[in-house]
This record gives sequence, structure tokens and C-alpha cells, in this order.
Amino acid sequence: MADATRDPVTGTTTTGHEWNGIEELDTPIPRVVLFFLAATALFSIGYWLLMPAWPLGWSYTKGLLGIDQRAVVTEQVRDAAAERAVWTKRIADGSFADIKADPALMRHVVDTGRTLFTDNCAVCHGTEGKGGPGFPSLAAGAWLWGGSPEAIAQTIRVGINGTAKDTRTSQMLAFGRDGVLQREQVLAVAAYVRSLSGQKLTEAEQASVPAGKEVFAQNCVACHGPDGKGMQDLGAPDLTDTTWIYGGDAQAVLDTVHGGRQGHMPSWEGRLSPTEIKLLALYVGTLAGEKR
Repeated sequence: MADATRDPVTGTTTTGHEWNGIEELDTPIPRVVLFFLAATALFSIGYWLLMPAWPLGWSYTKGLLGIDQRAVVTEQVRDAAAERAVWTKRIADGSFADIKADPALMRHVVDTGRTLFTDNCAVCHGTEGKGGPGFPSLAAGAWLWGGSPEAIAQTIRVGINGTAKDTRTSQMLAFGRDGVLQREQVLAVAAYVRSLSGQKLTEAEQASVPAGKEVFAQNCVACHGPDGKGMQDLGAPDLTDTTWIYGGDAQAVLDTVHGGRQGHMPSWEGRLSPTEIKLLALYVGTLAGEKR
């Protein structure tokens, strides 16, 4: 380190540090920096004295103002619950028809129902209720067990093939795997089922449609009905629309007829309160635009 000298231009003493002929000036720290450092230190000391700050192992310093954030949050939660109770009681006591006729109440249903749906249902049905492979779309209006609020609430409560004693039960036989139908019959009825929804078939599939119709009449009408429109009492889907749970392409329909299907939905009774189930049923109805 070189000895300190005085800069000939500014007259300021240097620090004695020199790099390639450039010397560092020994300038004082700006007063504004010292001011803010002092103000910050004073603010910190004041905050420590006034507010809860220091942990004591078993407790913490309360501060001279006696502010308790836990008590503040507890009071806010209590106030929110009291405000919420006003309209949740109306939902709990009211009929589905009365609730749907009240726009103000339905706004609470949509806001709260969206949260309930996201937390409990979106993992299978998607955040917008459009479903996915193996999980029904709730926004299509194609209901397996009925789309009235009462029917939806019942499905949510007991589930499908779930653990509730009165759960909805539904299963499609594995017609090919279990040898109920021969390979040719499976192919024919798969082609006929696709024809019901107006899908474009190959020439070979079109030729097998009459045979598939006979197979359908002998094996499928008990659940799906003679016209293929399904039966909500049994949870059998409508085969004439364009809404498919497992896919409506040739391979997907063939896999369904061959290997059968058995969907599952949890029984939400006991996990959700009756009021929450009611809220969810009403909210799910809005996803489909009240289609029936």
C-alpha cells in the first residue's frame, strides 16, 4: 500500500490504494446514507419495543401496544363465519328450486361451489368440469344418473361403486374377454354403436351394422335401451350423442365392448357436510348450463 497523498484535482486525500495509476479518493460516506442507517436502526428499536417481536422459548414479547395478530385473525375468521352463516343457513334450509330462483344466493353458490369443486372434484373432472378419459364431462349435459340438483346431490352423497351402503352401482360386462360374444360379434356391435352417434364407418364396418344391431338387441338393450339412449336409473350412458367417457373412436369402443367398464366415484357423505353437498350439486348444474 502506498502512502496517502492529496489528489491535485479535488484536493481530497487518497486512501493510498493505486491501480494502474488510478488512486482511490478517501471521500466520506454521504450524510444521507448515515441518516437512513440511523433512521432504520431507530425504527427497528421502536418496533421491537411496541410490537410482538422476540421469542422467549415458551412465549414471546408482547410489545407496549399489546397487539396480538393471532387474536386479530381469530376475530376476523369469527366475523367471516358469522357473515357466511347468514346465507349458508338459507341454502341448508331452502329447496333447490328456491335457491336457484334467488340470483344473490346463486352468486354465493357459484363462488363457494367453485372452491369446493376445485378442492375435491377437479382432480378427476378437471377445473372446468370437462372430464377426461374415464371421467365424465359435467359440462356436456349428458348425465349418467340424472342432471337435476336432487339427482346430482344423491350421486355426490353416495358415489358410484363407492363405499356407501346405498351407493349407485353400475358395471358393463366384458363381452369379449369373458366369452359372452365372439370376436366377430364384438366387432359388429362396436360398429353399430358408433353408427348410432353418426360416426363415419368403413365399408367393412357398414356391412357389419345389421349383424351388430341384432347383437345389440340381444345383449345391450337391457341397459342402454332399444334406441341406445341409455337409462339413467341404471347409470347406462346414451350411445347416440357425441359425449364419450372412454372415447368414441373405433378402438376405444371396441376396447369397451371387449373388456367392459366399471367406473368409480367416492362417496362424499361424511367427507362433506350436507350443505356442502347441496352447494356442489347446484354448482355442478351451472357447469352444464342447466342442460337436462
